[in-house]
Amino acid sequence: MDIVNQLQRQYVDFLSSLYREGLLDDQFLQIQKLQDESNPDFVNEVVTLFFEDSEKLLHNLAIALSVDQQHVDYQKVDACVHQFKGSSSSIGAQRVRNICVSFRTCYDAKNLEGCLRCLQQVKDEYYLVKNKLQTLFRLEQQIVAAGGAIPIMG
Repeated sequence: MDIVNQLQRQYVDFLSSLYREGLLDDQFLQIQKLQDESNPDFVNEVVTLFFEDSEKLLHNLAIALSVDQQHVDYQKVDACVHQFKGSSSSIGAQRVRNICVSFRTCYDAKNLEGCLRCLQQVKDEYYLVKNKLQTLFRLEQQIVAAGGAIPIMG
């Protein structure tokens, strides 16, 4: 088996595992379908923006939930989680989105302990999906460098 076929098989298997594990949903596939020769880095650009926004949102959430403060800004938590839920949904980061949904129950109840637990969970899931997507993009680069085309999943 030549290197391109081997890399393509590895790519398909890896991407399939991300769907199987619930890290990604069909929205990611929809984004991939928008990528073409006129915009070959579309998915990478969209996901990179998600990474940049997510880092800011996680930072802002940590500040809003800081136990150093006597008053937790639950409105700011609400705004950040709402934005995080929307951006994770838009790229198909299903498990991140799902935690954002449960996060709401905690901040609606003004449950600081629950919010801090959700913040840690959303951080863990975000960094997991970020690591996995970066691995996926490295595989794409290797396929292209070897003269192959990125397999389209359908």
